[in-house]
Amino acid sequence: DYLGVKPVLPAYLTPGLTKEDLLTGVSFASGGSGFDPLTPIVVSAIPMSNQLTYFQEYIEKVKGFVGKEKAEYIISQGLAIVVAGSDDLANTYYGEHLEEFLYDIDSYTSFMANSAASFAMQLYESGARKIGFIGVSPIGCIPIQRTTRGGRTRKCAKELNFAAQLFNSKLSTSLNALAQTLKNSTLVYIDIYASFADMIQNPQKYGFDEIGRGCCGTGLFELGPLCNKYTSFLCKNVSSYMFWDSYHPTERAYKILSQKFVENDMGPFYEK
Repeated sequence: DYLGVKPVLPAYLTPGLTKEDLLTGVSFASGGSGFDPLTPIVVSAIPMSNQLTYFQEYIEKVKGFVGKEKAEYIISQGLAIVVAGSDDLANTYYGEHLEEFLYDIDSYTSFMANSAASFAMQLYESGARKIGFIGVSPIGCIPIQRTTRGGRTRKCAKELNFAAQLFNSKLSTSLNALAQTLKNSTLVYIDIYASFADMIQNPQKYGFDEIGRGCCGTGLFELGPLCNKYTSFLCKNVSSYMFWDSYHPTERAYKILSQKFVENDMGPFYEK
């Protein structure tokens, strides 16, 4: 809504998408995927390499609708937003410990940042010119990490927040360096760490009463499929909660973050 496009971007794989759906934007994302190829395997998500293939397939469909020249214009002027990294750190590295034997956190975040830069390059080669990468939030403060790593008082898990900041710094540096080499590109790192942290540290400022538990069930560990009308109860006032379940923010929290993104980070995309 804030971008003035349409309320919801439909998934590209949704059956029966119309020409209008495709020409006005779709989503190729798969929840739980990441820059590390192991990450989507953990939760059976669609790998980012496959998402890129779908994007390229989509471009060919657009060419079929409007012709090659106009399609290239649409793709070059469209906004490509990439959101990944949280699951690499929270699930693959710290959760399942799948990479801890191969990498320390410094080398793993470098691997992630390099993978992100490679993905940006592939988007550019496919025709995208306006590309934004959203960084990782303070994942050590999400309810499930407080529960599993925060001790008896459920404090934020410092090691996860440190890892998020380390990756964000490397991602920003990698994208800035890459942008210097890609002609007519706008490659932007979008920081949400600071905004997310401010919401946690100053909840009343945003109208939140609860930032340590999710609205679903106990709010300590339930997430995804565990949040349903058969197995979980819900909080009475979801708008006062920052988190819907133990992992994901509420719609209201996302709207606040989205508004900050539009106000603070959209400028570079309109300068070229």
